[in-house]
Formats: sequence, C-alpha cells, structure tokens
Amino acid sequence: MPPPVDIVKVAIEWPGANAQLIEMDQKRPLTSIIREVCDGWSLSGSEQFALRYADGPQLYITEQSRSEIKNGTILRLAISPGRAARQLLERIQSHGIDTRLEALKELAKLSADPTFAAEFINMEGIGTLARLVDSGTHFGEMLAFTLTAFLELMDHGIVSWDLISLSFIKQIAGYVNQPMVDVSILQRSLAILESMVLNSHSLYHRVAQEITVGQLIGHLSNQEIQTYAIALINALFLKAPEDRRQEVYTNPLEQHLTEMASTLAQKHLRSIILNHVIRGNRPIKAEMAHQLYVLQVLTFNLLEERMMTKMDPNDQTQRDVIFELRRIAFDGENDPTGTEKRKALYAKDYKMLGFTNHVNPALDFTQTPPGMLALDNMLYLAKVHQDTYIRIVLENSSREDKHECPFGRCAIDLTRILCEILQVGELPNEGCNDYHPMFFTHDRAWEEFFCVCIQLLNKTWKEMRATSEDFNKVMQVVREQITRALAMKPSSLDQLKNKLRGLSYSEILRLRQSERMSQDDFQSPPIIELRERIQPEILELIKQQRLNRLCEGSCFRKVGNRRRQEKFWFCRLSLNHKVLHYGDLDESRQGEVPFEMLSDKIPVSDIKSVLTGKDCPHMKEKSALKQNKEVLELAFSVFYDPDETLNFVAPNKYEYCIWTDGLCALLGREMSSDLTRSDLDTLISMEMKLRLLDLENITIPEAPPPVPKEPSSYNFTYNYS
Repeated sequence: MPPPVDIVKVAIEWPGANAQLIEMDQKRPLTSIIREVCDGWSLSGSEQFALRYADGPQLYITEQSRSEIKNGTILRLAISPGRAARQLLERIQSHGIDTRLEALKELAKLSADPTFAAEFINMEGIGTLARLVDSGTHFGEMLAFTLTAFLELMDHGIVSWDLISLSFIKQIAGYVNQPMVDVSILQRSLAILESMVLNSHSLYHRVAQEITVGQLIGHLSNQEIQTYAIALINALFLKAPEDRRQEVYTNPLEQHLTEMASTLAQKHLRSIILNHVIRGNRPIKAEMAHQLYVLQVLTFNLLEERMMTKMDPNDQTQRDVIFELRRIAFDGENDPTGTEKRKALYAKDYKMLGFTNHVNPALDFTQTPPGMLALDNMLYLAKVHQDTYIRIVLENSSREDKHECPFGRCAIDLTRILCEILQVGELPNEGCNDYHPMFFTHDRAWEEFFCVCIQLLNKTWKEMRATSEDFNKVMQVVREQITRALAMKPSSLDQLKNKLRGLSYSEILRLRQSERMSQDDFQSPPIIELRERIQPEILELIKQQRLNRLCEGSCFRKVGNRRRQEKFWFCRLSLNHKVLHYGDLDESRQGEVPFEMLSDKIPVSDIKSVLTGKDCPHMKEKSALKQNKEVLELAFSVFYDPDETLNFVAPNKYEYCIWTDGLCALLGREMSSDLTRSDLDTLISMEMKLRLLDLENITIPEAPPPVPKEPSSYNFTYNYS
C-alpha cells in the first residue's frame, strides 16, 4: 500500500549529532514537529528553533512553504529567523571589526530568505544598514556585504524604496563616481541605483541628478561592471519622461541621464559600447546580450513620436521639406514664374518622385505609422546619399510608366515595414537577447538601415519586372529579404549589404519553393493516403525526441527585479519518464546536470495539466518589462497535486515548444506546437520522397501481358526533376 499523501520521509540534521529520520505529517503544525525533533536531541526552548533546507538556498520552512517538501529531502534544525535576525543585528553594531565582518557576511547570505528578511526588517534592520553606509566608515569587504544585504532585503518588496534618504543616494552615487573603488562595491552600487530608478518615480529624479553619462562611460571599459553600467543607463532611459528623452543638449558627456536621446546618438558612447562590449575579448553572456537588446529597443523607441506624428498639409515648414526633395532631385532648374505653370510643373515632378497625391504630396504622410518618420528618412537619403537618391528617382522617372518604381510610395511603406520588423514603440521583452551588432556601428544606424533597404527595394522591383499592380507583392518580398538577412546577425551595415545581395528575388523564390515542398508537392489522393499512413510513426518519432530532450534537461532563469543577479534553475525528466527533477544552480549551465544536484522532484503521476500563456500563475502579476506578447508566449506551468504549480519561462520559442510538447506527450495528450507541425511536415515529406524514390528505382522485368484487373488506387504519375 502506498504511503499516505500527507506523510513525507525526511532526514533532519543538527551539528555534532546523528541525523534523525522521521515521517513528517504535513497535517501537524510545524511547531509540534520542531518540538519533537528538539526532544530527540534534548534541546530546550523549541520555540527558538526552525527548520531549513540543508541544500541549495537553505531557505527557512514555513507553514506556507512546507508543501514543497518532498520525500527524501534533507532538512536542518536551525535557530529561528527571529532569533537569527536579533543576533545578527546585535553583532553588526558591535565594536569588534572581525565580529561585524562575519555578521555582515552571514547577513548577506540570509537576506535572500523572505522569512528571515521579514523578521530583520521588522527590527528596523534596513535603517541600521543605511546608517552604516551613511557613516562612510565601512570599506572593502565589509561595505560590499552591507550593500549586498541591503539590496537583497529591499528586493523582497516589504519596504518602499521611496523611504530611502537623499544622503544615502548621494553616498551610493559617490561610490560610482569615485575613480578607485572595489569592483564588488561598484557592482552593488550600480545595482542599487538601478533598483531605485525602476521602483520609485521620485528616486528616478534624484538618481538622475547624481549620475552623468560621462561617469558611466568610464565604467564601460571594465568588463566586470559594464553590464551593471548599461543596465543603469537602460533603467534611467526607460523611466525618463517622454519630453526629456527627446531634448538635445550641447555637451552630452556632462548632461544628466534624463536627456537620453542626444546621449545615445553620440559617437563616444556608441563607440565605447562597440569596442569594449560587442567587440571585446570576452564572449557576450546572456545578461549582457539582454541589456544590449534593451538599449537597442529603447533607442529605436525614440522614433515613435515621429512615427505617430501626422503631417499637417497646411504647415509650410513641413511642406518645404517635400519641396527640398523635389529640388535635390531635379535641381530646381527652369522654374516657371507663373503660379499655374509652377503648380503644373510641381505636380509632374511629384508624380515622378512617386507620390500618390501629385497636387499635394503632404497628404501621403497623414497615415500613422509611419507618419513623419518616412519623410525624415527620405530627406536623410536625399541629403547624405544624394547621388543614390538622384539615381533612384531619375532612373525610375525614365522608365516606361508601367514598370516605374514609385520612390515616394515605396519609401513610406518601407518605413512602416522597418518599424514593424524592429518593433518600434514596443516595450523590451524580459526574456529576449535579440540585439543586432550592426546597429551599434553607426551614429545614424536607423537612417543608414533605411538607405540600404530602399536600394534593395529598387533592385528587387527591377528583378521582379514589377508594375504598380505588383506593389504589395514587391513589399512582401522585400520584407522577407530584410527579415532573413537580419536573422543572419550581420555585424555591420556592409555585411548586411552582402547578405542582401545573396537574397535576390530568384533566391527568395528558390527558398520558398524548397520550404513549400512538403505542402505543395504531395496533394494527389494516393499521396495524401500515403501521408496518413506514415503520420503515426512520424509522430511517435517526434514524441521520443521530445522526451529525450526532457531527459537531457534545460536551464531556466529565475526572473526577478534584478536579472543579472538572479540565479538559474535546471529541470530534467528521469530516464524512466516517471519523475521531474529540478533544483537551483549558481550559474547557467551547458549540457546535462546530474540528478544528484537537483534536490526537488515531482512524480509524473501527480501532474494534472500543463498551463500556458496568461493562464500561468506567474503571468498574472504584472511588471514593467513583462507587458508584451512575447513573454506570454514563452511561459508555461506544470500543475500537480496537491494544487501546486512549477512555473517556467522558456529562454526561447524552441525550448518552449520542446518542453510543452514533451510534457503533453508525457501526459498522453496531443502535441500541438508550431514546432511539432513543422517537424511533422518536414519528416513526412522526407520519408515520402525516400519511398517514392525507391518506387522509381524498381526495375520491372519483362513479363507476359498482364491479365486485366480492377484499377489500383495507387495509379499516379510523379515527376522527378
């Protein structure tokens, strides 16, 4: 008979004594169990003790968290969190330096425990730490442990960041501004400032007054702290008021971080990031890649205002920009003096420029997106790449009408497509690391990107021998060319051009043909029947692959308020497919993690269902960087007895599909991800081609004329070209 579900077998340790093996009744109060354990070792005052995990983060066990205890767990009897908090508070205020240092070291470790943190905070512990920092008497390791404990305690969200004093902010900012400060202190100081900015609107303004871009640029050459520095830039940029992001100041290295637009456009900051981060001598880790992605997104989001601004047809200043486009293209020669003649000539020129509204082309810019951003791009091309602009315009104006590429209309729609591809105006995705190095290689990367793509569009138009009726088809091809080229992660704009040269219209057709092979080539009834016969064995093959991947396991990030200081956890399926093992890691791991390192487990028989997207418990709490579709698409949860969930956020879409498919296969349910459908189509097509190829290679010996019989259901002709 299986043991009752409310009984778990655990081992409990105490220094200098033999471990106790007990059957813990989860229905009994913890105080009763602790009293019994203390009696076993003749310890008095059981109310002064508590249970903690012996492995991993060694968290305290509470009535709320005890349900997570599994059979075989090793626990440790320890002094209660209240008693530990009181002792540490006394020791960190002692006069002995060694005693204080050891206390702060232990406090830095214990502060990550929410139960201990609540007790320590209730004893005014955060105020004590803040006063230690304000005193300016702590240095080196002692200061580093103090800042670590402070950050861990604040991260629990028990105390509002708004209560932090201005003197404390100045002291922390002072560590960042000092030229010779220990790396560990700099890391924690930058992290504290970042948390202040992200969690308090009022503190954002105070921090922005203390820290300048020039001070942070100096830290970007240090590989141990550059991630923290960029994270602080991103936090200030993310929380900056809209009107302050767009302001332009004359001296970018002395301006404060509230004026982010001009700063991020400056060559010095960009070149430092390019040379010391992207092209540094160390590989870029996941957190740095994420911060670069956030910086890229926030930089492109500066374009949102122009993208969503309609042109005012009655605004003469804006109309002058359009007139400038005409002047550059046609050199302003032979301007007629009569008003009517001038209007007629201008209308003809605007038609040659490819505008839809020849009489008043300002009307072409009233749709948002792309709004005025399209006009900005066109003017940049005309002024900076004037020869290219004139060549494109004159080349198309001299073609036959039916094959001319309308520059104005194309530039406007291309701008809209680029905004969609780069997701201009959307918040950064918490789980995304998809930055493009080439956007850090030029001070005007967006405009240069447009200039490359408009030339691609003109080239593709000619290759397709398109007419005005083919406009949408051409734009679809151009979108595909750009998307495929970006997926190759070109490191510079020149590399982007090379990638695009290889993605001609004929190459796109070839790629499409290859990718559609499984869908388009096998549509006859006998082939469909063969496909249906093959499908079950292919599905079984995919199922085994998914389960094998779950047995190998994957590393997941514990997403919190401070990503780069978050730890990781690993999950894998037992080789007999009966248990999910999981546990915390100190850092991201490549390859398998031994089962012995994974302290927690869930029997597969206890799993009730797999939840995805917004149905997941951890997706119902909102935060600044999680409010977008991409994070929801990577979230899933395992719902198991007794009404518990194990929550995941996959590192990418592939891992999401692998795990959700594998878990569904484990539960005997249908695998329905896009990856499974794609793999199914690909593998079925390959198998069918092999079988049809075998049929083609069969040599039929000479034989007497066949006896007439009923026609076979497999009479078909297949052309192998």
